[in-house]
Amino acid sequence: MSVAENIKKIKKSIPEKVKLIAVSKTKPNSLILEAYDIGQRIFGENKIQDLVQKYEELPKDIQWHMIGHLQTNKVKYIAPFISLIHSVDSLKLLKLINKEATKHHRTIDCLIQMHIAEEETKFGCNLIEAREIINAYFNENLENVRIVGVMGMATYTTDEEQIRKEFKQLKNVFNTLRKEFFIQHLFFSEISMGMSSDYLIAIEEGSTMIRVGSSIFGARY
Repeated sequence: MSVAENIKKIKKSIPEKVKLIAVSKTKPNSLILEAYDIGQRIFGENKIQDLVQKYEELPKDIQWHMIGHLQTNKVKYIAPFISLIHSVDSLKLLKLINKEATKHHRTIDCLIQMHIAEEETKFGCNLIEAREIINAYFNENLENVRIVGVMGMATYTTDEEQIRKEFKQLKNVFNTLRKEFFIQHLFFSEISMGMSSDYLIAIEEGSTMIRVGSSIFGARY
């Protein structure tokens, strides 16, 4: 099927309130424009150089999401335009995003990346670290960033029970943080979890945005 047909199929299978992030990493502009032409506006990238180049070359009403691990020395390149950073895993990174956003008179939305997988190679915070980041966020008045939710990646496995357990864990973390810090802040509302292989499980467990690449654009190359 074509990119357009794939997107239509996915959108039919998910609730309207769930945001679809088309993960366009490694994909050429021609395929991104196929998705764009049928109304897709949110795209996710994991490499800064590719993200900046695509931003410069493609329509300016695209909302670009940084979904990969973000090095502090690269924040300045995306601060002028990024819509959402999914991968905040340290206070140092959050402070730097705030500093760069201030230079551009912007507020950048961020998700705290939580470590929910059994794989040690995955990035992310535990609950104690997330609390420390959020405490500092409020206490130090980081006004040019906004923590709008959490993100997590499940273990790469075919064991659906394990995947479901990890997604439940992320939803519980979200509920805990919302209760402790964000009761009066309705913007804390996003749970980014679920990819091509497991997004239906993720939605069942409370995901509000899914990151889908291969099911839209085909296998990586």
